[in-house]
Amino acid sequence: MAPNSDSHYVVVDLQAKFLSPDELKIKELVNILTEKKIGVVAHFYMDPEVQGILTAAQKQWPHINISDSLVMADIAVKMAEAGCQYITVLGVDFMSENVRAILDQAGFEKVEVYRMSSEQIGCSLADAAESPMYVHFLETASKSPPSLHVIYINTSLETKAYGHEMVPTITCTSSNVVQTILQAFAQVPNLNIWYGPDSYMGANITELFNQMAGMTDEEIAEIHPEHNRNTIKSLLRQLHYYQDGKCIVHDMFGHEVVEKINELYSDAFLTAHLEVPGEMFSLAIEAKRRGMGVVGSTQNILDFITQRVQDACDSNRDNHLQFVLGTESGMVTAIVAAVRRLLNSGESSSKSSKTTVEIVFPVSSDSMIRTSSNDCHGLSSASSDDIAKLALIPGVAAGEGCSIHGGCASCPYMKMNSLGALLQVCQQLSEKNNSPSVYRAKRFNSTTPLGRSIAEVGCEPILHMRHFQATGKLPEKLIRQILDQPIEEAVAS
Repeated sequence: MAPNSDSHYVVVDLQAKFLSPDELKIKELVNILTEKKIGVVAHFYMDPEVQGILTAAQKQWPHINISDSLVMADIAVKMAEAGCQYITVLGVDFMSENVRAILDQAGFEKVEVYRMSSEQIGCSLADAAESPMYVHFLETASKSPPSLHVIYINTSLETKAYGHEMVPTITCTSSNVVQTILQAFAQVPNLNIWYGPDSYMGANITELFNQMAGMTDEEIAEIHPEHNRNTIKSLLRQLHYYQDGKCIVHDMFGHEVVEKINELYSDAFLTAHLEVPGEMFSLAIEAKRRGMGVVGSTQNILDFITQRVQDACDSNRDNHLQFVLGTESGMVTAIVAAVRRLLNSGESSSKSSKTTVEIVFPVSSDSMIRTSSNDCHGLSSASSDDIAKLALIPGVAAGEGCSIHGGCASCPYMKMNSLGALLQVCQQLSEKNNSPSVYRAKRFNSTTPLGRSIAEVGCEPILHMRHFQATGKLPEKLIRQILDQPIEEAVAS
């Protein structure tokens, strides 16, 4: 998998070919989005063909965005403000639920939201939070005041609502969970914190705090100014995490993958999502200490890679950068697109130097299949030149790092969002006799056990998180809920 000197980047996957999509497909999509004023929000883990088309279509229709789950609802609101009458969501069901609820909160009840399948588009983490075991986890939390439930955003609106009625709740993402917990414990020093449902993330967060407990007070203050070694040790005693939930994709980055990285890519930059198992997490944390890695969200990973590539381009020297990608394979498309833009812009300013980039997807060797230039028929000539020289691509054979359902470390649920489904839904929008109601995002009109709107109660933990992101502090309303008042009284106040 050595990089070829004629290529700007090498990826062990033919996903890159989709960055030069069929112009007719682009035109078909742009025409219908423009005509019907449809916005598109999609997740980074989307099918690579769809990502390639959306990335190209963005140049002609600005109301298309590919991001992590945190940003999707915010972008949808901006699209509605710009005049979009419909929002199509390419993701799993909790994402379309969040978009629907946040649009309603923002006053855009008339903007319709559509998902891409008539079937349930599930998520193993969201499913874990709906289990009786998770209810028991929250029941234990409710009996241990003062308590705060920190719930991963990758859960249903219904789960957020039911959880918030049992224990004061704030949502988090992989990029803000550590600061959320630190700030909560700073504002309520005797607080019990209950994180769920991702068990790997819970264990990794605990390990991060264990490492912080060994730092100096000055080093800890750089991470959070209101903490020191004593407060971190206190926090560790009062931090609890759910131990039976995992992402089926990130679960694949286990021991065999770590051994492969150590053997073949010990000098590479290492990226890992916070949802990966502990061994992969520890490897990435060690790389981060050396300035050679990042652990965090999909956006954190993309930002890290693009910054390192930008630094290399700015150095005006020949550079070869190698990145190991420790997350879902769909990220390859967004990364390659970003790297390609940087390297192409760098060519004009520095013709005497050259930066090459290799993206390594660390699937197991028995899950690789051979390819040849014959696989590149139908691509544009520029894309064929890049792709034809690649020797390996991930296959769908069984093995650690791969899923027989969705390819190598590829979410089968995300891949339910096809280009055909997007076009089909868009074509039917506003057709009175053929309205795709089966695809319409769920709007919760039901109530919680205490008789309150699921949509309103489920949105509140998200709004608490937004307040924290905007101000750096947990909202006073949430603090009152934690400390003194019953949930229903605090919500009404």
